[in-house]
Amino acid sequence: MFTRAITKKPCRALVDGITTAMFGDGTPDYDEAVRQHDRYVQTLESLGLEVLDLDADERYPDSCFVEDPAVVMEKCAIITNPAKESRNGEKFEIIDAIRKFYRENQIFYIESPGTMEGGDVMRVGDHFYVGQSDRTNEEGLRQFKEIVSQFGYTASGVPVTEGLHLKDFVIYLEKGNMLVSPHMNEEPAFAEYNRFVVEPEELYAINSMNINGTVLVPEGFPETLRTIKELGYPTIVINNSEFAKIDGSLTCLSLRF
Repeated sequence: MFTRAITKKPCRALVDGITTAMFGDGTPDYDEAVRQHDRYVQTLESLGLEVLDLDADERYPDSCFVEDPAVVMEKCAIITNPAKESRNGEKFEIIDAIRKFYRENQIFYIESPGTMEGGDVMRVGDHFYVGQSDRTNEEGLRQFKEIVSQFGYTASGVPVTEGLHLKDFVIYLEKGNMLVSPHMNEEPAFAEYNRFVVEPEELYAINSMNINGTVLVPEGFPETLRTIKELGYPTIVINNSEFAKIDGSLTCLSLRF
């Protein structure tokens, strides 16, 4: 059960964020992004989380996506090493927030030549599936495995061949259920789970987020919303349109622990 979250307010430089335009066209509207982010934080709080909402940082256009520079769990926190130069400095800026909740001997670091971003890390129980992508390499996975194994967790790699991060194409909803892209539906690592295929026109909705039993679902994807409801999860629909324009999704916007 999650009790805390770390978020970071979007900065005005958000309009210059990295994007593949895979999930949305156009430039984000800063004022609307702020409104959407505020609603996101309020939703987390309504679900029982105490949220530390960090100030915006104009040096890093993508820094509201706090999931990428760190991975957090009950027993430790890992500061990642983002592959993109424009994002790499975010790892230094998240450390003070992490130190509010973890002792120094619980904080670990992915070191070069290893690279990692939290969007590639999906937890299922005490196991972590780590996307092997343009952002997270084999050495990053090796270091991650070495760290988490000290605390009784396990990890394995999954190839990401269709886009940015693993969790853009597969998400664990708990209770053995996953939302997957057609490609990830064929991934042997996920064969044991109940997989629900999201068609290409609703691909962005794969990145829905289970918070203490309630699933947050991005607005505008009725078929995926229907699937999640039919599985018995309470749902909350969240408008995330401005973040989608720069490849940001629901899980990207918070660290939950």
